[in-house]
Amino acid sequence: MPFDAWNGNFVGVGNGVWAGSISYFAMVEPLLRGYATAATDDGHQGDPLDAGFAAGHPQKLIDFGYRAPHLMTVDAKATITAFYNKPAAHSLFVSCSTGGRQGLMEAYRYPYDYDGISATAPANPMTALMIGSLWTGYAALKSPARTIPPSKFAMIHQAVIEACDAKDGVKDGIVSAPERCHFDPSTLQCPGNDAPSCLTAAQVETLRDIYRGPSNARTGHQIYPGFELGSESQFALLTAGPEPFRVATSYMRDLVFANPSWDFRTFDYDRDVQRVVQFGESALDVPASGLDAYFKKGGKLLLSHGLADGLIPPKATQQFYAALAARLGRESAARGVRLFMVPGMGHCGGGDGPSVMDLLGAIDAWVDTGHAPEQIIASNSPNAPARSRPVCPHPQEAVYTGGGSADHAENFKCQVRSGPADQ
Repeated sequence: MPFDAWNGNFVGVGNGVWAGSISYFAMVEPLLRGYATAATDDGHQGDPLDAGFAAGHPQKLIDFGYRAPHLMTVDAKATITAFYNKPAAHSLFVSCSTGGRQGLMEAYRYPYDYDGISATAPANPMTALMIGSLWTGYAALKSPARTIPPSKFAMIHQAVIEACDAKDGVKDGIVSAPERCHFDPSTLQCPGNDAPSCLTAAQVETLRDIYRGPSNARTGHQIYPGFELGSESQFALLTAGPEPFRVATSYMRDLVFANPSWDFRTFDYDRDVQRVVQFGESALDVPASGLDAYFKKGGKLLLSHGLADGLIPPKATQQFYAALAARLGRESAARGVRLFMVPGMGHCGGGDGPSVMDLLGAIDAWVDTGHAPEQIIASNSPNAPARSRPVCPHPQEAVYTGGGSADHAENFKCQVRSGPADQ
């Protein structure tokens, strides 16, 4: 808490993956900007990639899922009131990944905890995300022939950039319109023996499966979205082996199946899906139908997601937003929720495109003035060449005006692009 320069507001911050520690680093920016701020370890200490903390302890999964952030918020507000002799004027929650899901969960279960929530790349629904993460690793690791060496993902990414870069009307090294690019992985297939600059036929199928995402083995119904073109730089984190991403395999092995000998190759993408969802959905998942009370009391929700996210598929957030907007109706949705898709941004930052954004300032101004952000300026980190772009509220995109440098935000405008989807 700032001692003598408090701006009168409170910011809660969240965690990554399975938590297990307090996100002190995430508290620095709000504190330096005059906010009182708080975080929680979600009720346990340990390896953030390991779900074993909750094995045999269902209450710990509840702490992680929703109880700990709520109690942190309640205690922080009480402490602020006691210390400053008045309550915070506005309470805001700003976080990414698991923290993004925590923000959604606060709006769902405790709609009066926060006035504004910025949720970036929310890990929601988390149970389906665990299946999706398992699938990505399974696609690459179920047989040695299908494994793509980590070194090849840079080659794949460069090929995607070359095929998709200009689909938004400007060639800038960023895949800004992946939905308008129909890149065929078979164009990378080796004409002869395996080589660093190409893919074998089995590796081509692996890449197709990663883009496709998991589907029900019997009905073909998609369980969770696949990844966008342009997100290849992070695929190695999910496919490097010898097993899929430990965040998912630990959840399956330690909690869902409670079997130390469980093998990811035995997972049935028909029979086992419901078991995974039923085990964790009440503690971990936020339904789009569950935020009515939050919006009714005037809460604001700023959703954002990097289009090059290779850990949590951006389509998951787009689907959540679409369901939310359909439920609220056009006018209510316009008052309460915005979605900003960030071209070239990876998971919570980084990537080919500008990704440094003042999301805290955006959600604070929205809550304070009632005016939703019409754009958010993204820039490169200080150690990278100067570049900026407007990030636009979905379904608008940043469209190059045709004049001036493509490295400057003022040479783009936010608009809904007309014309065919594929250009």
